[in-house]
Amino acid sequence: MADPKDYPAKLTVFVFLACFVAATGGLIFGYDLGISGGVTSMDSFLIRFFPSVYHMEKEDVSTNEYCKFNSELLTLFTSSLYLAALIASFFASTVTRVFGRKWSMFGGGITFLVGAIVNGAAVNVFMLILGRFLLGIGIGFANQSVPVYLSEMAPPKLRGMLNIGFQMMITIGILIANLINYWTALIKGGWGWRVSLGLAAVPGAIIAVGAFVLPETPNSLLERGHDAAAKAMLHKVRGTHRVDEEYEDLVIASNESKAVKHPWKNIIQRRYRPQLTMAILIPFFQQFTGINIITFYAPVLFKTIGFGDQASLMSAVITGTVNMLATFVSIASVDKLGRRTLFLEGGIQMIICQIIVGTLIGVKFGVTGAQTEFSKSYAGLVVAFICIYVSAFAWSWGPLGWLVPSEIFPLEIRSAGQSINVSMNMLCTFILAQVFLNMLCHLKFGLFYFFGGFVVIMTIFIFFFFPETKNVPIEEMVIVWKKHWFWGKFIPDEAPQAVSVIAA
Repeated sequence: MADPKDYPAKLTVFVFLACFVAATGGLIFGYDLGISGGVTSMDSFLIRFFPSVYHMEKEDVSTNEYCKFNSELLTLFTSSLYLAALIASFFASTVTRVFGRKWSMFGGGITFLVGAIVNGAAVNVFMLILGRFLLGIGIGFANQSVPVYLSEMAPPKLRGMLNIGFQMMITIGILIANLINYWTALIKGGWGWRVSLGLAAVPGAIIAVGAFVLPETPNSLLERGHDAAAKAMLHKVRGTHRVDEEYEDLVIASNESKAVKHPWKNIIQRRYRPQLTMAILIPFFQQFTGINIITFYAPVLFKTIGFGDQASLMSAVITGTVNMLATFVSIASVDKLGRRTLFLEGGIQMIICQIIVGTLIGVKFGVTGAQTEFSKSYAGLVVAFICIYVSAFAWSWGPLGWLVPSEIFPLEIRSAGQSINVSMNMLCTFILAQVFLNMLCHLKFGLFYFFGGFVVIMTIFIFFFFPETKNVPIEEMVIVWKKHWFWGKFIPDEAPQAVSVIAA
């Protein structure tokens, strides 16, 4: 079988700016991940909406440290967003396919903005949950469309770097949220949480305005019948007039896409088994690294293990900074070292750190969770290993969990495939957000070993079943699967239009 083609392309200012603007869709996801944990650790917020949790944390000395925040209603506040995002991602698939990638982003930004306003003005738990649902719909649409947009616009040899811009914006959103929480917690009068929740309108407005002015991808233009505009856009995004070969391959893929009337039915065909498996397992494993537990429950987690109010928020700022800075490692290396190398190295590093953190907390609290104080050096050691763990995720499973699924699907099932990826991600996030505090109460320090076990499994999975996809045009990705020792038997030799040109 022939090697993948090497289409002429260079990074133009036009493509860089388009990808930068589109990547800001990650801000809404990151801001929410960072803001919710800080808000739920604020006394004024708990007193107003979850007084039983406040009583258990502050006044009930009989409650062990592991169970101080164990409340199903409190976790519903956090997790309801991800349930809404899961549902919205399926509708986003149709919008992305029929109307284009940019309008899916635009709708997501507007809905997120409205949700932020509702949350900031909340006077009861119902308004909080309603706002969270609207935020979730916005995230579902943005997470479905942004990674696909970036993969379609980027030159093949720079696709990893530009696509990871989405994860970079997620980390920036998390860090900004952590900084805002640290500041608003100091506001006198107990209304700082309103500022934290309401300021989510800013990233919502950014992606809404940005999406409105974005150009559409050549793939989407062809998919919707705008052939001349698609070729003109391909000239522009590749920075060369030598695009005839790539354009013809896109046309073939587009024709195949138009012939597929039921992408949700087609995606379960045997020929798409490798991509479907990755779209399910990669987001599943990404969430079961336990990273979002650290992200959106960081202040709660740090308070649980003995940090003070402001110290817990500052520790969340530290981990958020590490998360953002470490993502640059992935941007710089993903198209050189490849996806597999980062997946494997990150997995090994996370396993080691989770074992150490679990042991450090276990030594201090034991299985009874007896209240005790951390010395500054001991607390610093815990934070240090959590930061090393976060950095490993930030240059491996964090960005690659969005990059890989967005680049492996052929055009005819791409929107459906990305919806499966997003919905699986949101389903796992919802489940973990809903049960984490209860798991912490029952598994105690063993929770870190629990997630470490999943990291072992997923690292082994990547080693045996994930082929390298760096520098491969998405029009040619089927060749990678055909050459794989296991997945090759699922790809028929008579694949449509000769294997080398299936899918865009």
